[in-house]
Amino acid sequence: MIQIKALEKSFGKLKVLRGVDLNIRRGSLSAILGPNASGKTTIIKSILGLVIPDAGEIIVDGKPVSGNWDYRNAIGYMPQIAKFPDNLSPRELISMLTDIRGATNHLEESLVERFALRPALNQSLRNLSGGTRQKVNAVLSLMFDSPLLIMDEPTSGLDPVSLIKLKELIVAEREKGKTILLTTHIMGLVEELADEIVFLLEGKIYFQGSVEQLRNTYKEERVERAIAKMMETANNQ
Repeated sequence: MIQIKALEKSFGKLKVLRGVDLNIRRGSLSAILGPNASGKTTIIKSILGLVIPDAGEIIVDGKPVSGNWDYRNAIGYMPQIAKFPDNLSPRELISMLTDIRGATNHLEESLVERFALRPALNQSLRNLSGGTRQKVNAVLSLMFDSPLLIMDEPTSGLDPVSLIKLKELIVAEREKGKTILLTTHIMGLVEELADEIVFLLEGKIYFQGSVEQLRNTYKEERVERAIAKMMETANNQ
């Protein structure tokens, strides 16, 4: 589904990605993990075309993305912090994005019901809490039934009930055969959902494999403990 070859990116003197090679299988859920400033968000934004790499190639569904932006119509994106126009209501925002995408098949009504957003639909976004705005963010990322979902810290700001509902939706989307990229600091979510873990460190892939492979490599039952041991090992090298 996604092939990344020798990807490099610097911001000024800061080298963020250092020759990253990565294959994301169709229908898999891949968790991209790593400490702050390891390159996770830069990889995601490069796939989305929001960051132009200095070198390397990104191929989505068999086609290079460079100079070809149509592929983004098949992506549902949930950023960690969505910057919505504060003067709009969620209803207006949903309508605007539906017009932009030109979509005829959209699922916002069922998602609005799932997240109990109907009372907030006509309020200005500036008046909504951070958690409610994040639920709007979830609706927008999932409403077009996209075959590729990219979710950057999607649980940020969600209350426990909404977190469970989002997790159920992610499971349902994966069962439909969708390809999902996820970044998160909640290791329980990774342990429960991920088919593959990609761990970035200083702009390079330090580990790539299944949850079971991670546990076996570092001889730990819990993912968070295995990752802690991995980072300790890396720091001592």
